[in-house]
Amino acid sequence: MTDVALILVTGAAAGLGRDAANALADDGHDVVVHVRTPARLTREDDSARWKGVVLGDLARLDDIHDVARQASGFGRFDAVIHNAGVLNSPEQTTVNTIAPYLLTALMDKPARLVYLSSSMHRSGSTDLGRLTDGTATYSDTKLWVTTLALAFASRWEGTVAHAVDPGWVPTRMGGAGASDDLVAGHRTQAWLATHDDVTPSTGGYWYHRRTQTPHPASQDKEFQARLIHVLERRTGVPLD
Repeated sequence: MTDVALILVTGAAAGLGRDAANALADDGHDVVVHVRTPARLTREDDSARWKGVVLGDLARLDDIHDVARQASGFGRFDAVIHNAGVLNSPEQTTVNTIAPYLLTALMDKPARLVYLSSSMHRSGSTDLGRLTDGTATYSDTKLWVTTLALAFASRWEGTVAHAVDPGWVPTRMGGAGASDDLVAGHRTQAWLATHDDVTPSTGGYWYHRRTQTPHPASQDKEFQARLIHVLERRTGVPLD
């Protein structure tokens, strides 16, 4: 990867996304941040800190398409960190699973793709009917996005993909009682987005720069194919 990388971080207004974007910018990288609305960028240095900003609500399919169009205006990214996520919301399937799928399908493939998972993915369901009938849990959506990350890991020449469990950290989503290290929460995705000395080079499920074993379904080729098929039908957008 070049010394200065062009990196997109979704859901970067606050929390882990903001922390990752800040760390990458502090290291001299050109960071494009995604936020829902301009009002989400309230700090005095926001206009100067970023290479650019893309706007859109990832709970809305039309907005996801528009976010992809806006991002594509910056050219091919060196890395995309799919950080945006919601917990216990009617919109969690769209934000946590459908948006990462659609952005990946619609944008030029970067050198590196990083998807935010959760340890809760291990209790997720492989019943893909839940993806379309409104009954999916947060754990389901995180199993599915982890599955996508591992499915994409060897799909395109020149692109690697990883999934990251940031831990239970004290963000707005995690809550003040979260027991994990907030700083460690963003370091792994920033590292995966910018470093070559990563083993495995693709297809890892990471927690604090160490690989762990994910839910078996996420590594199952048949389940990966079924999930992609359901998402293609749900969105009307083929992956390739």
